[in-house]
Amino acid sequence: MTSCAKLGRKTKKIGFVHDTIQRLKTSRARHQIAGQIEEIKKLVRETSERRERYKFDVSRPGNVAVDQRVVALFENAAKLVGSPTNELVSWLNDEEKQLKVVSIVGFGGLGKTTLANQVYHKLEGEFQCGAFVPVSQKPNMSKLLHSLLTQLGCGQSFHDCELNVLLDQVRENLKNKRYLVIIDDLWDVLAWNIIKCAFPENNLGSRLIVTTRIKTLAEACCFGHHEHILEMKPFSEEDSRKLFFGRIFGSVEACSGQLRDVSVEILKKCGGLPLAIISISSLLASESSNQKERWKHAQSSLVSVSGTNLTLEAMRQILNLSYKNLPHHLKTCFLYLGMFPEVSEIYRHELVSLWVAEGFVSKASGQNPKQTAISYFNELVNMSLIQPVQIDMHGSVITCKVHDMLLDLILYKSAEENFITVLDNPEAIIGQLQKPRRMLFNLDGATLPRDVSMPQVRSFANWRGSTNIPSLAEFKYLRVFIADFSSSSLDDNRKIDLSGLCKLYQLRHIQIEGCDNCQLPTQIRGLQKLETFDIDGSYIPMGIFHLSCLLSLHIFHLPCLLPEGIGKMTSLQRLRWFDTLHTSIDNIKGLGELTNLRILYLRTGFSEDVDMDILNSSLGKLCNLDSLNVFSPDSWIPEALTLSPPPPNLTRLSMMRISWVPNWIAELRNLQSLHITVDKLEKVDVGILAELPGLIDLELTFNRALEETIVIYGTAFASLKWLVVYWIIMPHLTFRAGAMPKLQRLSLHLNARGWKQDESATPTSIEHLLALERISVEIGSDTESEQRSTESAIRSAIIMHPSHAHIKIDIQCY
Repeated sequence: MTSCAKLGRKTKKIGFVHDTIQRLKTSRARHQIAGQIEEIKKLVRETSERRERYKFDVSRPGNVAVDQRVVALFENAAKLVGSPTNELVSWLNDEEKQLKVVSIVGFGGLGKTTLANQVYHKLEGEFQCGAFVPVSQKPNMSKLLHSLLTQLGCGQSFHDCELNVLLDQVRENLKNKRYLVIIDDLWDVLAWNIIKCAFPENNLGSRLIVTTRIKTLAEACCFGHHEHILEMKPFSEEDSRKLFFGRIFGSVEACSGQLRDVSVEILKKCGGLPLAIISISSLLASESSNQKERWKHAQSSLVSVSGTNLTLEAMRQILNLSYKNLPHHLKTCFLYLGMFPEVSEIYRHELVSLWVAEGFVSKASGQNPKQTAISYFNELVNMSLIQPVQIDMHGSVITCKVHDMLLDLILYKSAEENFITVLDNPEAIIGQLQKPRRMLFNLDGATLPRDVSMPQVRSFANWRGSTNIPSLAEFKYLRVFIADFSSSSLDDNRKIDLSGLCKLYQLRHIQIEGCDNCQLPTQIRGLQKLETFDIDGSYIPMGIFHLSCLLSLHIFHLPCLLPEGIGKMTSLQRLRWFDTLHTSIDNIKGLGELTNLRILYLRTGFSEDVDMDILNSSLGKLCNLDSLNVFSPDSWIPEALTLSPPPPNLTRLSMMRISWVPNWIAELRNLQSLHITVDKLEKVDVGILAELPGLIDLELTFNRALEETIVIYGTAFASLKWLVVYWIIMPHLTFRAGAMPKLQRLSLHLNARGWKQDESATPTSIEHLLALERISVEIGSDTESEQRSTESAIRSAIIMHPSHAHIKIDIQCY
């Protein structure tokens, strides 16, 4: 063998050894990479399966509006439910001075809360104060009592107080008052034993109304007075038909003969339960159902909830029919309502932003995700799966709620599909957490086991103030973080550590109340996907102005100290608050760079540090501004603040505390809603407002009028539909023929103290408001004589209206 051959074999051997050593050295790394690739593939598969399961990208073309028949539907249901109103009123409004408790008992969906509300609004003028207290199955007593104190007008904060302190504060507030309070949806005697301690027996004729599904609990609340218990009855056949056909066709008569037989069977299975009738009628109406086959399918799919079958399971099956007929993208949005606490009033803008943050709304095809989400919301309203609460002048739903029977269905389906995991029982945690995707954390004082897997959790909500939340480092893919620590009690100035939020790079939505109890991150520049940052604290983390996707910045703490650099937030659409009294000139200049801003809450006032010319210039550059709210805390809004030229798209303006109506308001030709508080009102001011061509909603508050009579002339306020007036010193208000031709709702808040009937200070010529549908009047007075005189004069003015028999009248005295 030649030396060259030997050398070649040796070289090969060395090369083989070298390669083997290298492979051994890198095998571990390659194994790790392979494992990571498998994990990525697994995530992709899960994402694909989830997208297929919920079909996020499926949506209906075009924008969907709220069907106004739905609003009428709930009003009609309230009328039909309210037949026992007079009986309840007679029980409550008697001469007995001792504290009396009246119970309304009945199955879920019969209208107990609706009836209690009707009685409350009918009687509240007879009492010095009142409140509505929703309880639910698992009440947070501290929050419940804090809400009660707020409704009673107690301005002091009691967030950190113990339960006994809160109870004492309520009793102290009520001890010398005649009060009327609704305790709604009570579930157990333990809760009642705590709640009843808040209400003193002061022999002033105070009253409590309790609603519950449990008859023995109703009896316990009435202290053995069974004669004070009203048992709710199902609707009669006639009332059931009115509600059912009213939703679908507008009236009973409009139903074709071929559908009447089927409808009889459908209504029999609904058993006279308003909620069941509303659910099924909305399902058939949303399908544009005029075909007998569809109605027969609905009839055959229903189980009966009448007679002995009046059970939760039977009701759930009826409501489930509406759920099953939802398209996949709406099922997902509907189930997400389970992330909110029971009996909560939900803001639409908050809900739709959460749907977008979760990825339920497609961003493809150039559609605006928020507008698409609003269409989803409106579809659920039209299906009566969401109940409207506050409705604006355009018929859009501002806030909503979910009936507790529907919430039961949501949580049942969410558990079944592993959509939401509710943690409210420490004993049931083990075995319950199988890769939770959305977590409603209601544990008080308990902690999770260490082996619970959190990486796949996408939404985390802690509404009850639980302080033992899981470590934030475990939430690798979290998109939504919601926490309310406002009622949390912490020892030794300890703070809840939320600094780890800065490393949750998938976060789209942060919402925190009770920031004083928290340690927030000092820097959040890495949260480049964040769209909503909503806190009530004074500290704002650095780097927030580098978040290019941020759409909504809500800082509910005043004064609000914004860091430098606001002009960089060019994607921002909502800003609350921008505090000119505690920011730099550069930030005021930077405000003008936010050309995508649609909603702005502005705090201002007299200060040498605020250059009004710069502020006016910045406001004039906000070309997409739709809504502006201006507030001055300690003084009147400076006259130097002008919107001239105004933002071209401004449709809503609120100005609290200004000396008079400024002339530049006449330039707001697109303005539709104006809420304004002025010191003095002149004839010229009324003239300015009267000529705004698009004004639909006006809320006007003034201390005094410089003329004894305010005249609304013909052709004035040509588009106005809603008018609310508050005044301290009453002028005479009169309407001329042709004035306010479209006005539907008139609300007057009068001060009748020292008023005499011959002064003619109540509004006159109301008969000229030809489109009027509803009038509400609140009368402030010191004596019953003043109340009676004022109320009599108002009713005399209303009776002159040609349609007075059809106008809804609500007069309250305080």
